[in-house]
Amino acid sequence: MKQSKADLIMVGISFLWGLTFIFTKLGIADTNESLFLIIRFIIACLCIVIFFPGNLKNFDSASKKNGLILGLLYGIGFLLQTYGLKYTSVPKSAFITGLSVSFVPFVFWILERKHISIYSIFAVAVATIGLYLFTNPDFNELNIGDLLTLISTIFWALYITLMDTYTRDREDLSYTVQLTFLQFFITLILSIFTFFLIDFQNLYFNFSAILIIALIYNGIMASFLAAFLETRYQKYTNPVKAALIFSLEPIIASVASVIVFKSTFSLQEIFGAILMITGIIFSEIAPMIINKHNSTKQKAIDEII
Repeated sequence: MKQSKADLIMVGISFLWGLTFIFTKLGIADTNESLFLIIRFIIACLCIVIFFPGNLKNFDSASKKNGLILGLLYGIGFLLQTYGLKYTSVPKSAFITGLSVSFVPFVFWILERKHISIYSIFAVAVATIGLYLFTNPDFNELNIGDLLTLISTIFWALYITLMDTYTRDREDLSYTVQLTFLQFFITLILSIFTFFLIDFQNLYFNFSAILIIALIYNGIMASFLAAFLETRYQKYTNPVKAALIFSLEPIIASVASVIVFKSTFSLQEIFGAILMITGIIFSEIAPMIINKHNSTKQKAIDEII
């Protein structure tokens, strides 16, 4: 698969994830955070069992080990982000979560010891500045929600980086399905543990249409479909590029907010969105321009020789 197609799939994943800020915020108003996640990932696990029953047999050692690690990162990241969203605003949550775009290059360098191009660093810097301007978070009063979300961002950066490491050399569908299922199953176990540890004494569940829609969307679209696509196709791009594309999430969340809550964009938000998109486009075209320049230069040298 060409990288451009993989990048387009990552954009689709960003769209699916971007809407979760709205659905999750609405959903956890009617039930506990951990119970929301329990039902969400029961739905996601059932989707895997229904659509890929034949691929859940004979887990090899790599599937078990890598699935366990990715599942822990995925699950802890989700728990921290979901609980954080209860205590902070959507703009602040979107901005802090989007900081993974800044963390991934450093995590990638630490774990892989691979050179990060200057244009990737520039693209990340531009996108991060744009992210701040777009979300316009108010940090005059930091709270526990901001801290939980910030910690979750570290887990997301590790998750994005290790996703590349663990799937790079595996093409078989069963491996993809098993990794995806283990991510959901481990997140489900962590959510159940958290429910009994934190929320059991204060259980509440308001059976509303909004809650049901939020659970169905988050379970099927934002978990089953998005995680399967990421596990299957992120390897065809690189973690830094994937993180840049995932920084589109707050833009998508805000567009959804405009539609749902009839809010509007300020000039600062529009400028921030332009900067973020510019950073992503720059990361896409800069390598092509440089490669073309090097190719032309080499061709000229060959002609002289």
